[in-house]
Amino acid sequence: MAEIKDPENTIIMETSKGKVVIQLLPDLAPGHVARIKELTREGAYDGVVFHRVIEDFMAQTGDVQYGKTAGKDFNPARAGMGGSDKPDLKAEFSNMSHVRGTCSMARSQMPNSANSQFFICFTDSPWLNKQYSVWGQVIEGMDNIDKIKRGEPVKDPDTIVSMKVAADA
Repeated sequence: MAEIKDPENTIIMETSKGKVVIQLLPDLAPGHVARIKELTREGAYDGVVFHRVIEDFMAQTGDVQYGKTAGKDFNPARAGMGGSDKPDLKAEFSNMSHVRGTCSMARSQMPNSANSQFFICFTDSPWLNKQYSVWGQVIEGMDNIDKIKRGEPVKDPDTIVSMKVAADA
């Protein structure tokens, strides 16, 4: 098991495929890290599906509006089109490379449109560098991310069972 050095900046994500530990990068993307922690502490990500999972690329999740299985607006056909009730975030692009295990915010064509959705890279994806806001890195459980069902959209998708800030776990 990975040693958790900074529990306030570590996420423990239980997925339907197993546990994943993510080291947050507040120095790189303070606004995005704050949003991830805020939504995590509200339980917003609990039960959210991995709605877009592309082999040799990434697994996307975090649509707390349409992708939350127990949510009032849950709609598998719309998962990926929603966000949270919080305002969109200002981009925090950095020189951090998108490599295997990188956690980065999903967004529309507009750079300042990230809200709640994020993705985890299966492989190095250098074309994303300086285009998306990197906020974390998987430090344990990438083997579980590798097991997530693929698809666009995914049939019978895997979910985030629960997501917690390690300091609260």
